[in-house]
Amino acid sequence: MNMITPEFFEMLMIISFGIAWPTSILKSIRSKTSKGKSLLFMIVIFCGYSFGISSKFVSGAITYVLIFYIINLCMVGTDIVLFFINRQRDINNDMKTENL
Repeated sequence: MNMITPEFFEMLMIISFGIAWPTSILKSIRSKTSKGKSLLFMIVIFCGYSFGISSKFVSGAITYVLIFYIINLCMVGTDIVLFFINRQRDINNDMKTENL
């Protein structure tokens, strides 16, 4: 069986895009701030992965690559949730600073 297929290259592309997300999630957890993060960027990426997943189902081309789309979608979703948690922390910290 030939390992070099279009799906193989698609998988490599998705993995390449996904390598940055664990680092971004760790940064969000450690920094406890939303500063320096772009919600719009994350939403666009989230939509892109959602469209990729949708295309797999619409075309009937459900292969092992789908799991990599789902993993990346979950990581971006996690970073979006962390953005909102950290943004609330930022708001609370700013309010505390103003009251001093």
